[in-house]
Amino acid sequence: MLQPKYYGEFGGAYIPEILVSTFEQLVKAFEEAKADPSFWKEYEEILSSYSCRPTPLTFAENLTRYFGGARIYVKREDLNHTGAHKANNVMGQGLLVKRMGKTRVIAETGAGQHGVATATMAARFGFECTVYMGEVDVERQSPNVFWMERLGANVVSVKAGSRILKDAMNEAMRDWAANMDNTHYVLGTASGPHPFPEMVSWFQSIIGTEARRQIMEKAGRLPTRVYACVGGGSNAMGIFSGFFDDPVELIGVEAGGKGPGSGLHASRLAYRDSTVGIAQGYKTYFLQNRDGQMNDTHSVAAGLDYIGVSPILASLRDSGRVRFEAATDNEVLDALELTVRKEGLIPALESAHAFAQAFKEAPTMKKDDIILINQSGRGDKDIFLIADALRDPAWMEFIKKKARDYGA
Repeated sequence: MLQPKYYGEFGGAYIPEILVSTFEQLVKAFEEAKADPSFWKEYEEILSSYSCRPTPLTFAENLTRYFGGARIYVKREDLNHTGAHKANNVMGQGLLVKRMGKTRVIAETGAGQHGVATATMAARFGFECTVYMGEVDVERQSPNVFWMERLGANVVSVKAGSRILKDAMNEAMRDWAANMDNTHYVLGTASGPHPFPEMVSWFQSIIGTEARRQIMEKAGRLPTRVYACVGGGSNAMGIFSGFFDDPVELIGVEAGGKGPGSGLHASRLAYRDSTVGIAQGYKTYFLQNRDGQMNDTHSVAAGLDYIGVSPILASLRDSGRVRFEAATDNEVLDALELTVRKEGLIPALESAHAFAQAFKEAPTMKKDDIILINQSGRGDKDIFLIADALRDPAWMEFIKKKARDYGA
């Protein structure tokens, strides 16, 4: 019998009856995998040989000198295969799919990184793959759509609702309910019904385990503060997990969009515009109106443009263990430009939220303090968005020329 897990008052498994047996099967497979040391060994081996783990820790010497405060280190999840931390989760779930004997995987994606990672995993393991993506995100993340299709995935453009991440998740759940016998839903973040918050966090915990060991080796001490961007919460849970038992401040950075009071953001916890509700199979803080209808959200980063947040992070916010802040679109673009110029690192727009908040606080910290930033992904996928936002004249001329070449 399915026993939903809660984190304080958050979590659960509010699912249709038709999916109960499928969830029971998934919970059983997950619990057996956790209890089997050979499973984690196989997981680490495939990430080592296929996805470049362990990812390195980089000392940002120039940024440290520029701000004149805390020493800044960057955990390089951008160096994973497919360009983000998403590979950690999908490879783990792919191994579970093999255990369950299923042949098809489906996924939702916003920025496209989870979609590319799932399509890559499906190609590697020989699964059929369908990826649901909001129509708005299909347009603004076309390079990732291109690669998903090259990898053999069927990319379904979701035209319902706001046509972004939450709508893609809804469509994926409908697909799963209709095809549960042979299909597994590779949920991409630490949200949704049990066991997904726990399961995704467990696979992503490899980030924090590595980062803690690496910072002790390089700096000789624990970081003062750890920063991670927060959409659903997978990369944040990943790196935070390495420091939960340590006297380290953990800071989650949400999408501030156009700023507080604008209604054009995706900050559930920092701006406190959210209320507790139940949607998409779990209980957490959602950006919703008084009638429980989900509000429209906005972020320059498609991967943070989500109405809810991990129930684990919701509980950690309420307990005070994790502090939440928000970075606006303009702050994110400024932080990205500075990081590129000073360090030659190109963070994804999602990751740049963490950089932006760290940059606000670094100058006020002591020189022997240590900041650790999780660079959850790289910005190659964002070139169209970044160039457009910066109104780069050479890029605009290039696009115009391409349009003429294609006869537009």
